[in-house]
Amino acid sequence: MNKTITSTNQQTDSLFVLIKSLSKSEKRQFNLYIGRLGGNIDAKFFALFKVLEKQKTYDEKAIIKTGIVSKQQLSNLKAHLYKQILTSLRLNPVHKNIRIQIREQLDFATVLYLKGLYKQSLKLLDKAKNMALDSEEKNMAYEIIEFEKLIESQYITRSINTRADELTIQAKGISQQNVITSKLSNLSLQLYGILLKKGYVRNDDELKKVNEYFNARLPKYTFDKLGFREKLWLYKANLWHSFLIQDFLQSYKYANKWINLFKEAPKNITLHPVFYLKGVNYLLESLFFIKHYKKLKEEFSFLEKGIENNIIPKNS
Repeated sequence: MNKTITSTNQQTDSLFVLIKSLSKSEKRQFNLYIGRLGGNIDAKFFALFKVLEKQKTYDEKAIIKTGIVSKQQLSNLKAHLYKQILTSLRLNPVHKNIRIQIREQLDFATVLYLKGLYKQSLKLLDKAKNMALDSEEKNMAYEIIEFEKLIESQYITRSINTRADELTIQAKGISQQNVITSKLSNLSLQLYGILLKKGYVRNDDELKKVNEYFNARLPKYTFDKLGFREKLWLYKANLWHSFLIQDFLQSYKYANKWINLFKEAPKNITLHPVFYLKGVNYLLESLFFIKHYKKLKEEFSFLEKGIENNIIPKNS
């Protein structure tokens, strides 16, 4: 009789896969992390980690036989181990990307707020907000502004009149940009889904339907008011549209615009390496389709130089 796949089994699989994905340095970091906690070196969850680390395939019966934990307690122990591994990875400098750094500042600001240290909390929130805006993490920036508004509305900490206007204007502007980004990212994802499900258009009727679908969902925007993130999603949506209708010259046009966003602001390659590499992939693909082999070689060479000069993070 086949074993039923339950949510517990899926969680078990997730834990096992996570452990097997750890590099040697990450395992060493986890061992050090557990050692620093004191008393945890002999904890059951650490013993479970050692057992799972040695297993080639997940074997629940073998775990129970070790006597580390009973079958009834195993699920909770695995959940605790999973959380501890993620905490260790979060503390690893290799994984300290900008989102984690912003979230960390926001967490610290929340702690200060709960302790009644409102000015200190606002100071950290302002720092986190600037980090979010500089890295185009506008959803996080909006969340931070809403937190600032909460504190300012409850506690007189500055010149409330000017501060209220400043935060209101800032929140409105970022909210509008987030709405456009959401619509463009939705359109991009929907077009990609159509491409995966149905492939390229095959006749005039399908071409008409795709064009109507695209034009009906493309939001109105003022290009000069778009930031890096909004432009990125705009180019992605246009790229998927051009791929669907097999207009590969347009595909090249928008893939090139996508990559130029990063070339104009190289810091974004470090901040958003996956988006950059995806763009390079589509640019090379488009150049292949239009048989522009000279340009393809140039772009591929540019990519190789970026890797050699560590412009593109290796752990992304």
